[in-house]
Amino acid sequence: MSRTATKAQPQRKSLSNYIQERFDEFSRSQKDVARYIVDHLDEAAFLTAEELARRASTSSSTVVRFSQALGFDGYPELQQAAIEEYRNGVGNGSGGNGAPATGPLFSFDHSEFEASLGADYANLEETARGLTREQIEASVAALATAHRVVIVGVDQMAFFASYLRHMLSLLDVRAEIVASTGGESLQRLGRIDEDTLVIALSAGRAHPLLLRAMKLAVHRRARTLTISDATLSEVGEHAELSLYYSSNSPSFARSNTALMALVQALAYGVYARDEAAHRDRIRAYKLK
Repeated sequence: MSRTATKAQPQRKSLSNYIQERFDEFSRSQKDVARYIVDHLDEAAFLTAEELARRASTSSSTVVRFSQALGFDGYPELQQAAIEEYRNGVGNGSGGNGAPATGPLFSFDHSEFEASLGADYANLEETARGLTREQIEASVAALATAHRVVIVGVDQMAFFASYLRHMLSLLDVRAEIVASTGGESLQRLGRIDEDTLVIALSAGRAHPLLLRAMKLAVHRRARTLTISDATLSEVGEHAELSLYYSSNSPSFARSNTALMALVQALAYGVYARDEAAHRDRIRAYKLK
């Protein structure tokens, strides 16, 4: 008798919950697929195996093997379970990840341009609804009280690391960037101590440098904060504080709109803790 989704997975348990429960059993490539499905259920429910593989930075054969590892005959059965969970969520007044649903921003026959804007609009809402006040306050406090900040961001994340450093510099918060495995970057990592806050910016599968930096920070008893678009982030496993942002996109690349909003919100949070102390510094900068 062939395996079925019903046998592998109790009906009252959602696909996302089932994946999270079994996450540690998967191979590294399968974990990439798992992360993408959990965090982008509304997309995964309607993507082909090849499209899902491209979004998760892996191969279509890995997607099929992942489906079978969950107890499905193949990807179509897994996709059907994703569709059912998504529809149940929408029917109960929530989005694919449990966030309250809102009406569409554009009409059904929207253009590609409108689809991209609509996805970013939804990303901002999903990110905002997914964060708690406790998470934000703890992250802002860590930034405001750190004697030294090291921001680790590789590839496209290096841009956002640089922007966060710029925003913090306006508030007289000392921050350094680690964006490569070059000598100077490794020296900055080597100076991490218990008075340092290490921030890791991650999209998709975590770069080995991020994992190295976080493990070193934990070993040296530094404070750690991750900002990632993966709920089941490898980097987050080593972090004291974690912030999630949604990066859904109909385009060929992940959306970074919510990440930029998070960076700006964190900087504003630091500013608001002592607005009087920062006001003159900001005014002087604007006059330059």
